[in-house]
Amino acid sequence: MFYDSIYYILGKFIYAKGRWLYMKKWEVSKINKELAKELAFECDVDPFVAMIAASRGYDDPALLEEFLSDEPMFSDPFSLTDIENAVACINEAIENDELISVYGDYDCDGVTATALLYSYLIKRGARVVCRIPDRFSEGYGMNKTAVEELHSKGVNLIVTVDNGISCFDEVAFANSLGIKVVVTDHHLPPESLPDAVAVVDPHRADDYSEFKDICGVGVAFNLVCALEGAEPEEMIEEYGDLVALGTIGDVMPLISVNRSFVRLGIKRILSGERMGISALMKIAGIDSAAFSSSRVAFGLVPRINAAGRMGSALRAFKLLVTEDEQEAYDLAKEIGEENSLRQQIEKNILDEAIAIIENEKLYLQRVIVVSGENWHHGIVGIVASRICETYGKPTIVLSIDGDLAHGSGRSIEGFSLYECINSAADYTEKFGGHELAAGVTVKKENIDVFACSVNNYARTIKPIVPVLKLDCKLNPVALSLDLFDELNVLQPFGTGNNVPIFGLCGVKIDKISSVAGGKHLKLSFSKNNVSFQAMLFSCSEEAFAFKLDDVLDIAVILDAGTFNGKRYLSIIIKDYRISGINDDDLAQQIADYDDFYALVPRNYDNIAPSREECAVVYKHISRGTVSARAVEQFFMNELGLAKVKIIIDIFVELGLLCRDNNEVETLRVNSGGGKVDLENSSILKRARG
Repeated sequence: MFYDSIYYILGKFIYAKGRWLYMKKWEVSKINKELAKELAFECDVDPFVAMIAASRGYDDPALLEEFLSDEPMFSDPFSLTDIENAVACINEAIENDELISVYGDYDCDGVTATALLYSYLIKRGARVVCRIPDRFSEGYGMNKTAVEELHSKGVNLIVTVDNGISCFDEVAFANSLGIKVVVTDHHLPPESLPDAVAVVDPHRADDYSEFKDICGVGVAFNLVCALEGAEPEEMIEEYGDLVALGTIGDVMPLISVNRSFVRLGIKRILSGERMGISALMKIAGIDSAAFSSSRVAFGLVPRINAAGRMGSALRAFKLLVTEDEQEAYDLAKEIGEENSLRQQIEKNILDEAIAIIENEKLYLQRVIVVSGENWHHGIVGIVASRICETYGKPTIVLSIDGDLAHGSGRSIEGFSLYECINSAADYTEKFGGHELAAGVTVKKENIDVFACSVNNYARTIKPIVPVLKLDCKLNPVALSLDLFDELNVLQPFGTGNNVPIFGLCGVKIDKISSVAGGKHLKLSFSKNNVSFQAMLFSCSEEAFAFKLDDVLDIAVILDAGTFNGKRYLSIIIKDYRISGINDDDLAQQIADYDDFYALVPRNYDNIAPSREECAVVYKHISRGTVSARAVEQFFMNELGLAKVKIIIDIFVELGLLCRDNNEVETLRVNSGGGKVDLENSSILKRARG
């Protein structure tokens, strides 16, 4: 349970069935030690911290001091275009005792934005109701049925939060009913804007606010600051917890204004003044003594989102605004139970999807498109993310419901999923999104041609190799609690300011121990007479590709724990591989293998194996059941990754080997197989051209 708790709060990805089916190229940040010394002296910070910060772009004393400053950094709310009109309209509605509706969204950003504006308006004495659409029956944004419903209740003004920028017809319909509309949003606007009283969005072409990468709750916060006529530094003390929760939940870059939102918001969360958040922390088992942005991201945000994924997001809204301790606990408990149910449904869909991918060899496609009957619509996006992480490829997961399939996709950096789906627009009913995530609806009869079309597009683009960015390489002797504490000045960590990742190269495995009933591994390493331990989560001994005395390169992050009142350094493995890999060669090998199965016309002599090379690999595997990754890594430096994978594929094709995909992809000699002729392999023939 202890290790499971660490695993959970650090937010590690749960790879499908413990499998990690691809390798990443490691990119080490460029380090300027002389510049780091100068920055350390000028800014009075630890030289190592200065070095890490400089590699992240804070390479000027003024920039670094601004980044590390405890002084809040906020934009002027009135720098947002149209906010004065929004303020005038809302204040007039309050003064005239008009009924105001806050129209939100069902994700964490939308719920926190709704709670923030609702709470403020109630405090102002306004008559206010909130409206959050149902994910399944209504979908995202305003709809005419909801507008009619609000009209029947006597609503005079609708204020949207985290939506509305594209709701032309709905705003026009509200206008026709005599309802005024103020739009506040943060999504990219179309060329024209809705005909609302005011449209507040930092991404408007005519908006000149300094910092634009705020989310919906960030825009709502600026609105209440403007309504109150107060400085953000004052208002953050009351609403910072909601702003932090939504900012982290919407994966905003934690720089500039957002850094202040989260840093000050976490202080507000820890004050315990918002009963709902405190109750949710208790249900989630989050210790306030070790609270951080990571705990928000992986402990609180999924639970807030679960309310809207599994049912009504109004429960999460009520949780955030209640002032009744018992109600807060009951709602937190209900949402926590639904999150557990969400996790189980997610696992079931993931297992089913992985089985389809393996059986149909969809992992050989540039873009994985997998579909199933009646998969939970609110969860397919998470499953797509898990599959993308498992295989290192853009993934679209479709849930078939009658004649239609609704789905979500996730991508890797460098491959625009939106452009990919747009190339297959003729086979979709509707779609939307951006580079790394998208939603799409297709007819059931068009799933295959849609999958073919997106892969045809992907074949026109050079294969994108997943990258793991390391801040620097370290000697294990440098690892200490003091180093961890020094690095904490860079907090809060998140998108745009990631937890530092370090490369420990050439470390020898001294001991392999299973923990938490075999779910995780505790590994002992040594280098130059320095010994240390590190945790590898969601990996059993069977799944681990290496043995005692193997020499590895490992990528790690640092954390601190407490046991029997004593603090200790915790080293967490993010990636591992055989030592000495050339990353440029690795990237080319991954691209070669990808091209081969994507049927990209080119010469493949460099990955076509000889009979002798096949024999060497077969002899190694014939000693007993081994993991595919172990074989790939064992021969990687000698033969190259692509060639080793091709050899394994040839053996499986000819029936010499069996692939087992229970917990880990393992290889074993087929006891029923006889002598075969390698020349009969269609894979080998195609590789040789």
